[in-house]
Amino acid sequence: MAITQERKNELISEYKVHDTDTGSPEVQIAILTEQINELNDHLRTHKKDHHSRRGLLKMVGKRRNLLTYLRNKDITRYRELIGRLGLRR
Repeated sequence: MAITQERKNELISEYKVHDTDTGSPEVQIAILTEQINELNDHLRTHKKDHHSRRGLLKMVGKRRNLLTYLRNKDITRYRELIGRLGLRR
């Protein structure tokens, strides 16, 4: 269920703000979105897996807080990120 290290490195290189960036809000939100999408697929087949569902809800809340932080900090970076990730349809 966890994303592989290779996929995580791809996401970091795609969403990084500067060369040595690994922890900016954009990178964290992209990684969380990938994990949330994988957990959604898992929960479609395993409907009674309530422990994973709780983890999913925690991840969604964490992503929401990071998105709120980014929106308050820099609205243009926020709008660009939600466009690239396909959030807020």
